[in-house]
Amino acid sequence: MRRDLLSSFVVFLVAIPLSLGIAVASGAPVAAGLIAAVVGGIVAGLIGGSPLQVSGPAAGLTVIVAGLVQTYGWRATCTITLLGGLLQLALGASRVARTALAVSPAVVHGMLAGVGVVLVLAQVHVVLGGSPQHSAIDNLRELPGQIVDPHTHPALLGALTVLVLLVWSRLPRDGWLRLVPGPLPAIALATVTAWSLGWNAQRVELPETLLGDWQAPVLPDGSLPAVVGAVVSVGLVAAVESLLCSVAIDRSRPAGVPRADLDRDLLGQGAGNAVSGFLGGLPIAGVIVRSTANVDAGARTRWSTVLHGVWVLVLALACGPLIEQVPLPALAALLVVLGVRLMDTARVRDLRHHREAPAYFATLVGVVVLGLGEGVLLGIGITAVLALRRLTRLSVRSEHLVPAPEDGPVPPRTHVVVEGTLTFLGVPKVTRLLQDVPSGSHVDLDLNVDFMDHAAFDAIHQWRLAHERQGGRVDIDEVHEAWYERAVTGETSQPRKTPPPTRWWAPWGNRRRSSEAELDAPEVSPAAVLLDGVREYHGRTARLVRPIMAELAMEQKPQHLFITCVDSRIVPNIITASGPGDLFINRNVGALVPRHGSRTPDDSVAATVEYAVNVLDIRTITVCGHSNCGAMAALLAGGTEVDHLTGLSRWLKHGNHSLARFLAEEPPGTDESPLTRLCKINVMQQLDNLLTYPWLRDRVESGEIELVGLYLDLQSANVEILDRGTGAFTPVPDNPVPDGPPQPRSLT
Repeated sequence: MRRDLLSSFVVFLVAIPLSLGIAVASGAPVAAGLIAAVVGGIVAGLIGGSPLQVSGPAAGLTVIVAGLVQTYGWRATCTITLLGGLLQLALGASRVARTALAVSPAVVHGMLAGVGVVLVLAQVHVVLGGSPQHSAIDNLRELPGQIVDPHTHPALLGALTVLVLLVWSRLPRDGWLRLVPGPLPAIALATVTAWSLGWNAQRVELPETLLGDWQAPVLPDGSLPAVVGAVVSVGLVAAVESLLCSVAIDRSRPAGVPRADLDRDLLGQGAGNAVSGFLGGLPIAGVIVRSTANVDAGARTRWSTVLHGVWVLVLALACGPLIEQVPLPALAALLVVLGVRLMDTARVRDLRHHREAPAYFATLVGVVVLGLGEGVLLGIGITAVLALRRLTRLSVRSEHLVPAPEDGPVPPRTHVVVEGTLTFLGVPKVTRLLQDVPSGSHVDLDLNVDFMDHAAFDAIHQWRLAHERQGGRVDIDEVHEAWYERAVTGETSQPRKTPPPTRWWAPWGNRRRSSEAELDAPEVSPAAVLLDGVREYHGRTARLVRPIMAELAMEQKPQHLFITCVDSRIVPNIITASGPGDLFINRNVGALVPRHGSRTPDDSVAATVEYAVNVLDIRTITVCGHSNCGAMAALLAGGTEVDHLTGLSRWLKHGNHSLARFLAEEPPGTDESPLTRLCKINVMQQLDNLLTYPWLRDRVESGEIELVGLYLDLQSANVEILDRGTGAFTPVPDNPVPDGPPQPRSLT
């Protein structure tokens, strides 16, 4: 509760200026922003399925709301908000929340960037003392004249607000000032400056009470299709923004916080929008800025979100005259900064790796020029075209192999490779290349395709018959030969392929023990064997891991710190079924963790732990031991076997606590060998050694860090997990989540 109380104040301080600014930018009464913040905190916070997500007025809905206010008026806009909430309730009850995530992130980020451009173009006029126009194009057209002839006091207040926000963002993260969110001191300083100097600038206007002269919402006066389109726009855009925010916050949730329920979250958003629209508030959605502030401030339950709504309500009821001193240019400057942040160029770099930048820019331009709904539809259309283009992408290449003179009269040989999706659209490209194949040649045809329609099959089959009639020969790779023969008889359904014996990331699994003839062959150096493995990697694996490596090239985001032995038989990525970027690995002799303040100092493991926890924000630390460990065998022998190895002897002293624990414990009534017992006890001891570091122990006790013990039995290849309550190792269950939808794989 202490953490939730503190974080609720932090979120409250962020929500107040943003709610006021978004209300002003939307052309709605200022009180509507406060009502939406209260409802988003209390109603959506209590009902929603994402405990740490904070809902309230969202900048992404500003363009929609401003257009609705201009078209239908404010009371009718409240009705549209209420109906949009009912639509979200229906969607949540239908359990279709995850289908909203089918919208490409390129379209969502393009929409937010477009909203950012519209916000900046509109609010710059307010900062300079003018009034925004009805469209982004008009705002852009009028901007040069506004810049040439600005109003001095509003412009200075806006510049002061932006300056404070920039300075605040550069303060040290561990300083006490950063506990206060930047928007609060920025707006407070601008308000005090305007009041003390008597500057002429528009102020916030609040009704006498929070609900003022409340009147029931009215039906919009317009055509039914237009009103339905407005309701769908508000409901779906708010739903998609909330669900994406929920997913993002769910990825960074602390240990012990339950996973988000997206369908319940949609119900919470729907209830919040229905109540907010009825009371005269803005539409609400999950907001990433406030949600991130909530997580960073240490929130653990939904009570932080609920309490932030209570604080907004208390402030609105008790401090109305204070809020009315806030100058509108300061709020507009805050929204200008927020709009610039919505135009996140880092997103473009990520999307470029996946070749989805065209959809991003199309959505951005569409939102600015045409409007939010039209821009989103344009982005979805571009995404569909790109997806269709990928589905029909086809690569065709050939290589003519010229026989050596000593081979005698050997017919020419041609290697043809067809990769991708082979449909009627790709037939001209394939037949054009096949026509250039010399008559009478021997052709190796590799059909590395995931689908082939009848038109493509017929074209290749007819060419094959014609080529063989002219004395040539066509060999199709053995993987597709059986399927091709079935297609000749009229059975064109794609058969199930026999799964490969090993995964693509384990080419070594196809290696076999050397035969006697190979053992008698000339010795090959280990370096040559290693280089052969590198060549095999380039030939088979590199192209498969290249997309994910391109994403990880600039930043690593592992989920677990994995401490294990240097033993060559231990391959962490195999026993955890993980891939590149998943594990941050520390390997040393015996998987030892030197204790804090050890008489034999060694900071190698401590440095790894510090970097993993404090820089990479890793929340799980695993110590993995294994059977037949040479380091543990040396400890059992009293270290006599390694006395002549000075460095190793000194290092193994860090295992003395494991040996002492082994000698102090009574042997269990099992047939475990002493070495096996010591190997398991060593895992327990190294976890205890981690807790000797005070800063790490505090985080473990608070639930921020989780410690896990694993034991690998080499002979059976089975992994056991440590139950720290009983001190026993038990097999890892086959199905850790027996009920409910499949959950992402977790090491723990």
